[in-house]
Amino acid sequence: MEKQSICIIGAGNLGQSLAKGLISQGFPKSNSLYLTRRKTKVIEYLAQQNVTITDDNELAISKSNVVILAVQPSQAKNIIAQFEELLKSKLVISLVTALGLDQLEELIGHSTPIVRAMPNTAAAALQSMTCLSFNKQAQGYEEQVQSIFNCMGESLVIEESLMQAATVMCASGIAFWMRIIRATMQGGIQLGFDAEDARKIAVNTCLGAASLLKKEDQNHPEAEIDKVTTPLGCTITGLNEMEHNGLSSALIKGLNQSFNHIKSIQQSVQAPPKTTANTNHQ
Repeated sequence: MEKQSICIIGAGNLGQSLAKGLISQGFPKSNSLYLTRRKTKVIEYLAQQNVTITDDNELAISKSNVVILAVQPSQAKNIIAQFEELLKSKLVISLVTALGLDQLEELIGHSTPIVRAMPNTAAAALQSMTCLSFNKQAQGYEEQVQSIFNCMGESLVIEESLMQAATVMCASGIAFWMRIIRATMQGGIQLGFDAEDARKIAVNTCLGAASLLKKEDQNHPEAEIDKVTTPLGCTITGLNEMEHNGLSSALIKGLNQSFNHIKSIQQSVQAPPKTTANTNHQ
């Protein structure tokens, strides 16, 4: 990774996960990393990793050539309005749900290189799947941006029209998979395992299933399922019972409901006019 200075504006759960991913790859040793948050005590533990912790967004932005906006949609417009002139000269990477590249260009400037990124909290474990979209001015920054997010997992450049779906599959998807793992744990406890053993079995079996698909790359999940199911066997019996009770249907409906809800977030973000904020914090 080329030497660069990065600030993460809004070090909440996702911002901290990104920072941990960068730290684990030795980023701050030869680069500069700034994290901002209104209540800095929450992230002071990261100061021991050669990271600058501050509640001063202006300082962090002015010291960085890459600005990652990791704030809530309701906060994003005010922060952008306050630091619009500073942001014009930066590479801006937005993690803000519901703010499209065209809206970001209107807020920051059409000459600014802007990237939309959708990682997830698995960045802290170096296992994030990050989807990226670039505006016209950011063309040519793909390698630099992917080098940032590949430090914490894998990245994929997609059309911006798919970013709403990526939000559901990448970011919300972590919570969906956690719920599936939790349900497997609960079933294991009912079958006789203690809670910790059930957790270990559920987590590692889930990891194993994903690893099989990643190893084979082009394999469809059904190809691996066929290797486990035998005629009149317990696996197909369990699968059929789950499907009869709507397993796949419930998952697909959940994805679609999350997808549709982003539209309401978009409407709420677009509603207020652009104003200059009086505060310096997210």
